[in-house]
Amino acid sequence: MPTSLANWKGVPAPTVQRLEGRFIRLEKLDPARHGDDLFNALQGPGADPKLWDYLPYGPFPERSTFDAWLNNHAAHNDPYFFSVIDRATGQVQGILSLMSIVPEQGRIEIGHVTFGAPMQRSPKSTEAVYLLAKHAFEQGYRRLEWKCNNANARSKYAAERLGFSFEGVFRQHTVVKGKNRDTAWYSIIDSEWPKVGAGFEEWLSEGNQSGDGQVKTLAECRA
Repeated sequence: MPTSLANWKGVPAPTVQRLEGRFIRLEKLDPARHGDDLFNALQGPGADPKLWDYLPYGPFPERSTFDAWLNNHAAHNDPYFFSVIDRATGQVQGILSLMSIVPEQGRIEIGHVTFGAPMQRSPKSTEAVYLLAKHAFEQGYRRLEWKCNNANARSKYAAERLGFSFEGVFRQHTVVKGKNRDTAWYSIIDSEWPKVGAGFEEWLSEGNQSGDGQVKTLAECRA
């Protein structure tokens, strides 16, 4: 039997300032404190050259335009941006956000995922998503979304690896940087979260680290 929503009253909009993990912590984006590290991670000599390919902004070779971009992010509550801080080094290595926030319907999305090279293919990137997902469902959200350009193979792979279910493609959804974007939609709903969340937690646990620093996939943890 479906759960009755006769008494549904919505959920709060995000206000959290800090979320602690094992490998990283998330802090509400503060350009004054985080800007130098973020510019180095996202735009410095060791930055991923493909980082901006599917994002609607960037790259930012000039620091002034990068700072304006960060300040614009920090000024809004939707998207609600977080900096990702490596606990071992204290360095800020990426940003991501909660966005498309509809508290009255219990719907929210993780987006604007922009991780520097040191975060990619590491437990840090997985934990950043986990912390936001866990917080959203603890706040009572019913649906967590992930959307990306259908041509963005890396983002689609990440969504599936992280336990999001593919729902379809919105064809000719938007125009980005003068090109058509077909948008792939993914989601996790609240009834799925206990199993998906347990997969995250096992994946991130020390016991799943192998000698070469690799860990099980989420699918292996949930099997």
